[in-house]
Amino acid sequence: MDEPAQQPRPGELSWRLSSHPITLLFFLGFRISSLFVYLFGIWLFTSNFVLVFIMTMLLLAADFYYLKNIAGRRLVGLRWWNEVDTSTGDSHWVFESQDRSGEGGQNATDKRFFWLALYAQPALWVGLAVFAIVRLENVIWLSLVAIALVLTITNTVAFSRCDKFSQASNLASSAMYSGGLARSLAGGMFSRLFSR
Repeated sequence: MDEPAQQPRPGELSWRLSSHPITLLFFLGFRISSLFVYLFGIWLFTSNFVLVFIMTMLLLAADFYYLKNIAGRRLVGLRWWNEVDTSTGDSHWVFESQDRSGEGGQNATDKRFFWLALYAQPALWVGLAVFAIVRLENVIWLSLVAIALVLTITNTVAFSRCDKFSQASNLASSAMYSGGLARSLAGGMFSRLFSR
């Protein structure tokens, strides 16, 4: 007798479990293709360095934009942006997150794909930077790796901070609305008011 096909468990890295497979496909596609073009562009596609440089830059820019504005929001419910105060010139990051509980909760598979790809990409570019420094035959490649590192690390740091901010605000709101903290705060305020 044939054994039944084992169904993937929630949280496994399987396309069938994704809530947003098209978003996930484009997210991983931009991430992988920028590395692929950088690594194999000269040998497989063309011997023109400028063309490989431009193609890699365009893929990195598309990855940065897509991750920041589309994939982050759809896959893990997080979004960030930078605002500049025009009067002082100070800039600060703004973080936004969806409610992750109940029906609006995030898919465990999408979250695993997202965080794994988010942290793996800068690590791979750091390895390529070390390789470019050790090789020293084409220092110009190091400039492309430096740009890739800036873009990927910026998104990684921003989404990590956004996730921490989201977890802290969810913890505070759940404590505040669970009743225990709200009752004790209200009770303390009333007792101070009437004790005077």
